[in-house]
Amino acid sequence: MWNVKDVYYVSDSTALLTEDIGKSLLCQFPAIGFNEEKIPFVKTPSDAEHAVTRILKQSGGLLPLVFCTIINPEIRDVFDRAEIEMLDLYDGLLDRLEHKLEAKALRQPGVFRNPGDNTRPDKRVEAIHYTIEHDDGQRTSGYDQAEVILVGVSRTGKTPVSVYLATHLGRKAANFPMTADHLAAYELPADIVRNRHKTVGLTITPQFLHRIREERYKGSSYARLATCRTEIHQAEQLYMRHGIKTINTEGKSIEELAVQVTQLLGISKKKR
Repeated sequence: MWNVKDVYYVSDSTALLTEDIGKSLLCQFPAIGFNEEKIPFVKTPSDAEHAVTRILKQSGGLLPLVFCTIINPEIRDVFDRAEIEMLDLYDGLLDRLEHKLEAKALRQPGVFRNPGDNTRPDKRVEAIHYTIEHDDGQRTSGYDQAEVILVGVSRTGKTPVSVYLATHLGRKAANFPMTADHLAAYELPADIVRNRHKTVGLTITPQFLHRIREERYKGSSYARLATCRTEIHQAEQLYMRHGIKTINTEGKSIEELAVQVTQLLGISKKKR
């Protein structure tokens, strides 16, 4: 069994879908460590040759694993060599679908992220810029343009979920930390209250929050169980006061939380 394996996600488009599929398969092998890298926009045989040279140089002949979603067979075949273990994620599937649907596939790269798709590259870039500019309570005056606003006490997962919403789902996600000042005043900023219909409160058990904070700030008053218990209670009271929907983040992956947020707010993957 391999202890460590180099993995590459290669695509003629953004490689995000390739990575998502590959990761969903590799997570079934937790005993193996994976060194992962995306290689997007491989659009010509020359691009493919350069990618192969890079892969073989970095992996030192240790049979790197390549997940591939390239439509053009001439480009795709460049990766099909003995030194590489390639998994063509489209292999045979389009042929079978054409037969089942009695129709010809477009066989065009990047169609999944078409102009009607909320995760197209320009939408995604716009969302990423917005999320960075509105991270950690910055520029609350821009919350009217947010599609999602996450609020919660420190270390409940606001930033990573916001980043995932932007980078993978193309959603403008702001997040706001509920500090001791806001909790003690028993109030949220007007910019959040006005947009509470698209706000989700993240919560967690005091015991779990205590363990998380102890890892970074062991023995501090910030990490004490009593502090965690008080902050969580005050935050949940504020959620109730303003009718803000909540999600418990304990033990959940970033991907799972992001999906739950969109479901809770009734956000579809594509705009209606």
